Amino acid sequence: PLIVTLGSLSLFRGIAEGLTHGAVNYSGFPSGFLFLGQGYLWSVVPAQLPVFVLVYVAYTILLHRSVFGRAFYAIGFTAAGARYAGIPVAKRLGLVYVLSGVVSSLAAIIYVAHLGQAKADAGTGYELDAITAVVLGGTSVFGGRGTLWGTLLGLLSLSILQNGLHLAALPSELTGVLTGVLLVATIAVDRLRRDPYARSALTDQQSAIGGQPSIISSQQSAIDNEDTPVKNSQVAVLCGTILLGSIIVAGTNVWLVHSLGSTADRSLSGAGPPPRHRPVIAVMPKAKGDPYFVSCRAGAEEAARDLNVDLIWDGPTSLDAAKQNELIENWITRRVDVIAVAVENRAGISTVLRKARARGIHVLTWDADAEPDAREFFVNQATPEGIANTLTDEAARLLQNSGEFAVITGALTAANQNEWIKFIKQRLADRYPRLTLVTIRPSDDDRDKAFAEAQTILKVYPGVKLIMAIAAPAVPGAAEAVRQSGLRVDVIGLSL
Repeated sequence: PLIVTLGSLSLFRGIAEGLTHGAVNYSGFPSGFLFLGQGYLWSVVPAQLPVFVLVYVAYTILLHRSVFGRAFYAIGFTAAGARYAGIPVAKRLGLVYVLSGVVSSLAAIIYVAHLGQAKADAGTGYELDAITAVVLGGTSVFGGRGTLWGTLLGLLSLSILQNGLHLAALPSELTGVLTGVLLVATIAVDRLRRDPYARSALTDQQSAIGGQPSIISSQQSAIDNEDTPVKNSQVAVLCGTILLGSIIVAGTNVWLVHSLGSTADRSLSGAGPPPRHRPVIAVMPKAKGDPYFVSCRAGAEEAARDLNVDLIWDGPTSLDAAKQNELIENWITRRVDVIAVAVENRAGISTVLRKARARGIHVLTWDADAEPDAREFFVNQATPEGIANTLTDEAARLLQNSGEFAVITGALTAANQNEWIKFIKQRLADRYPRLTLVTIRPSDDDRDKAFAEAQTILKVYPGVKLIMAIAAPAVPGAAEAVRQSGLRVDVIGLSL
């Protein structure tokens, strides 16, 4: 099943990338559909929560209160025994895959509604969270044991841990580290717990040559071992996860209360006027590893020291609109004073930014904008038209006003870069009719992908004499591809 799962994952992702050419994103969905992923019932309950509850109840009844569920457990415990018991193993396994596909499809629909866009690589990286929640909840990777109640508890434990890290303003990379540690630890505990039973059964069988009672005894002990859905070892790991998340949140609150209490004591003792509230400003880049945003962080930290404010700098390690939404939700819960975001997806993030403004949090955007009603103002280093005109004029100068060129952008959903491209096309039509833009390729702000895209451009479009890279990591990636090709192709763009 694992190989089939990995193979089908690669198959369907390849089909999605083939249909979209790895570049097309679909957006502009109706408001009713977007409400499913972004809306709130009575301004409190997420619209997708009732769907989750209905699916959970239906699958709980199917798994724990029906003959189909009993068959699934029997097959997981031993497929051969289930076949001898008269269970159609192949049909039941087919049903399992169908049911899993239905839930995955429903989750994908809600995910698209949440982000407001559909692209080929949507949901990448969520496999680890799903597996961790299931295994943490007591489901055995060896089969035959597990409950949906345990999975729900595992999901809640994982969410508490992740939210605790975000509320404590710890780097988001720790979430992936701890998720991996929990997964490995849970599987190791499960394996160590099973080994004594396996050794005991083997010893009984070896010592009872022809001794039927010993064989029955060993089988009965194995069955008894499988009857308990969640063992003490899983409970211990779950409790440890919840406690770790609680300690992170509680420790942060204790530190905050202690610091406020100490300043209040100093003010009451006549040490001077009570200090003013120290603002907490949360700043989010598109991707923390981008060289441009690394330099922005240095400037933000310097400004925070000069202004005597607390700075939270966090964001996804790569372009991830869903992660931006998740972090902002946690900042709203933390009650920061200001949120400043370099927006990856305008449609997907505007709803949560409006929620922040409704809670009294000041919201501004920088580098890339959200919807105008979702922020108070937008800060940018230059006008989109000025950037586009400068790049186009430089391309025209190098190509002597005639020839073909290609653009490597960041993400196809990046509002700022899409606006630059719009003005680049406008400048070409107005001033340089003999210049031809042959293709626009995404790099997703990744140097390696920009390198690969540049190689593809050079092979598919041999007439291209200039590559315009309008994302910081795309410039060195494209330049390296040109250098290795040995072709006389110019590379220009925006980078550090």
